[in-house]
Amino acid sequence: MGAFGPMHWVFIGIVVLLLFGGRGKLSGIMGDAAKGIRAFQDGLKEDPKAAQPAEPVKAVERPKDETHS
Repeated sequence: MGAFGPMHWVFIGIVVLLLFGGRGKLSGIMGDAAKGIRAFQDGLKEDPKAAQPAEPVKAVERPKDETHS
């Protein structure tokens, strides 16, 4: 026998078929990864309007409850 037995070759064959078999599965996976990276990079870009601080919130006084006074 060699370094690999029959079960090793079957496993290697299955992995090769999954990666390279039928309609460019590997290229489809890489395309999806590229879309995810691009969306992440777009999310990191700062919007100039969003970078400005928001206006402070004004305090609102609650009316005094006359029943407990």
